[in-house]
Amino acid sequence: MQDLPTFVTYLRVSTQRQGQSGLGLEAQKKAVQDYAASSGGKVLAEFVEVESGKRNDRPQLTQAMQRCRLTSAVLLIAKLDRLSRDAHFLIGLEKAGVEFVAADMPHANRLTVGIMALVAQQEREAISARTKVALAAAKARGVKLGGYRGGPALNPAEGTQAASEARRKAAQGFAEQVGPMVKELTLQGLSLRQVAAKLTEQGIKTARGGKVWTAAGVSRVMMRI
Repeated sequence: MQDLPTFVTYLRVSTQRQGQSGLGLEAQKKAVQDYAASSGGKVLAEFVEVESGKRNDRPQLTQAMQRCRLTSAVLLIAKLDRLSRDAHFLIGLEKAGVEFVAADMPHANRLTVGIMALVAQQEREAISARTKVALAAAKARGVKLGGYRGGPALNPAEGTQAASEARRKAAQGFAEQVGPMVKELTLQGLSLRQVAAKLTEQGIKTARGGKVWTAAGVSRVMMRI
């Protein structure tokens, strides 16, 4: 039996006034709900943002993408321009491993991003060429390029400490990703065991890649956030 698709929806309006009035949000919400229903899928979470499409540093979008990565869900939007008008951002989204679909163009998004990637590649090559020219000119003027390359190698003890620090940072980073959802569930009055069951139900993997959460695993996340 084929698994049903899961979605995380992202709704955006450009002005505070639209956000307060609901103008535009209701239409977007209906579009994504209709799309999810027609595909037989399930909406795991909804994120709403009041922000200009010209900006890519949007916290709600960041949280939506994190939820998609944690649950392997598809980011579902009503219209492609609700996500971003910036080609580089869309390509970055593709590289980040987040699948997305626009309800108004469900079969065109891959092609659209592919075309954008070609344009962006050409621009990157032009920027690279200009940078090389600028660096050559700086070197000709006697400017020293590059940073410090020396320094002693790490001894075994330092290597062990570095590995331990790397593991600690990885665990902290994972906790910060899952933390918002854990907080949201605990604020609903759920016990650690119930939170673990919810995380397992939504397909969120544990820090070690496991499929089943335990109360102890949830507790470790809470201690880090």
